[in-house]
Amino acid sequence: MIAARLQSGPFDPAAEQAALLAGRTDLGAAVQFTGLVRADDGLAALTLEHYPGMTLAQMQAIAAEAAKRWPGVLGSIIHRHGRLLPGEPIVLVTTASPHRGDAFAAAQFLMDWLKTKAPFWKKEEWANGTTRWVEAKASDDAAADRWA
Repeated sequence: MIAARLQSGPFDPAAEQAALLAGRTDLGAAVQFTGLVRADDGLAALTLEHYPGMTLAQMQAIAAEAAKRWPGVLGSIIHRHGRLLPGEPIVLVTTASPHRGDAFAAAQFLMDWLKTKAPFWKKEEWANGTTRWVEAKASDDAAADRWA
C-alpha cells in the first residue's frame, strides 16, 4: 500500500520513514526523496495551488498504479501546497520493499508521475516583485513517458 497526503505545513522526513517502517522486519530497503524549493537567482517564494479533491484523487491514483506495478512496495507521498520559501520541502516520497531495486523504481515512478500528472500550478515570486507561472518541462514529460 502507498498512501498519499496533501498538506500546507512542513513534514519530518525521518518521522515519516520511521512510521512507514515501524514493526517491519520483512523489508530490506527504504528509499526517500525530498523535493525542495530551489533558490534560483533571486527566487523569493514558490506558491503551489491545486484543486483539493482532484489533486488528492490523482495522487491516490498514482500511488495505486505504483502499488500495482510493485506489489511488495510500501510507501507514502506527501505534497505540500501554499506559499513556500527557498530551502523548504515541497514533496516527500518514501518507499520500502524487501529488495532495493523495487524501492528505487517505485520512488522514481512516483516522482516522475507526480511531476507530470498531479494537478499543481506553481507560481514563482521573485525578489524584484515580479511573478510568473511555471510551465511544464519536456524533460519531466520524457521522464514520465519511460513508465508508459
